Amino acid sequence: MTTTPFAGPTTTAAARATDLTKVYGEGETRVVALDGVCVDFRQAQFTAIMGPSGSGKSTLMHCVAGLDTFSSGSVRIGDTELGSLKDKQLTKLRRDKIGFIFQAFNLLPTLTALENITLPMDIAGRKPDQQWLENVIRMVGLSDRLGHRPSQLSGGQQQRVAVARALASKPEIIFGDEPTGNLDSRSGAEVLGFLRNSVRELGQTVVMVTHDPVAAAYADRVVFLADGRIVDETYEPTADAVLDRMKRFDAKGRTS
Repeated sequence: MTTTPFAGPTTTAAARATDLTKVYGEGETRVVALDGVCVDFRQAQFTAIMGPSGSGKSTLMHCVAGLDTFSSGSVRIGDTELGSLKDKQLTKLRRDKIGFIFQAFNLLPTLTALENITLPMDIAGRKPDQQWLENVIRMVGLSDRLGHRPSQLSGGQQQRVAVARALASKPEIIFGDEPTGNLDSRSGAEVLGFLRNSVRELGQTVVMVTHDPVAAAYADRVVFLADGRIVDETYEPTADAVLDRMKRFDAKGRTS
């Protein structure tokens, strides 16, 4: 039987996983991290991925983003099937079509904020769209910090640089892995607001793994994983509604 992807309102998918399976180890050590996942991430939408520890949420994001291999199934970014790409082609696709924001800011300490923002394009030998770059920098509030190095910036400001870097090349999709995990609540709210605005104002597509119901409430949609499978989803989430669902998953885990 074919599993129908969690799809919601019909729009074009920026990324799609179909019957996606990821298995680690063999025999007694065999662990099924993803178990036939089918999900679409639609263009110009902010999706949060949530689930208990070990549910497969980070594995799903890493496989869809081309950062990890998968055991079977299919992953597409736009019209491109990741499983058919060689290493060089996959590297080029990640560079040209995908933006990444990680919990660790991953900035080079010897470069200024502006140099960190444009670094991926510099490596690729591409000139940024200056108007787009200025819009991004203005949106994340970095106009007066562009000459500063990471050591001269707060954690929140460093993550703003990372957000701007992910947006600067006009990627088809941005993946965030706990992007506010190292930030205080105020800085985290600022960064989530920038991601929210990038969807609303720039038409960006964002997929974020988080354990925080407050962070998830910034998304248009929340997808819930448990035991490597998608078990639920909700649109226009509130923090209270997300927390309630997560508590139900935790309760099931304690009684099973």
